[in-house]
Amino acid sequence: MNAKFVSVEDDAGKVTRYVRHANGGGLVAPGASVPENTRIGPMTYVEQGAKVGSGCRIGHGSWIDRDATIGERAIIGDGVRIGRGTVIGNRVNIGSHSRIGSGVLIEHGVQVHADSAVPDGGQVLAGSRAPRRAQGKGRQHRPSRGRVAA
Repeated sequence: MNAKFVSVEDDAGKVTRYVRHANGGGLVAPGASVPENTRIGPMTYVEQGAKVGSGCRIGHGSWIDRDATIGERAIIGDGVRIGRGTVIGNRVNIGSHSRIGSGVLIEHGVQVHADSAVPDGGQVLAGSRAPRRAQGKGRQHRPSRGRVAA
């Protein structure tokens, strides 16, 4: 495997040297564990200490924070943020643009809908679904009455 390195400087001036993952082109920090058969989408970051299971697919622009663990064959959509120390079970499906807080437990086989938010320390147990994020900053949208604004 020909490792390609990318250096990224954060707001505090700290430079981290990431390895571009061969399967998908995502960026993997030193100390993170990602198998070769896992697809890491472009512009996705896997931070130090994170462990990603075999056969996972992680979409474009997602971020896996430090010490997070993702089980085997999990599917994570585009633009998803997984918080520090979160544990995600095997065969979990997380929809695009979801926010999973720090220290969260998501059990095996759970489906988390797109645009969902799970707060820090939360749990999503098997047989349940994560709460959906409210649309329009907490306002309920009225159903359309068939009229189109001009």
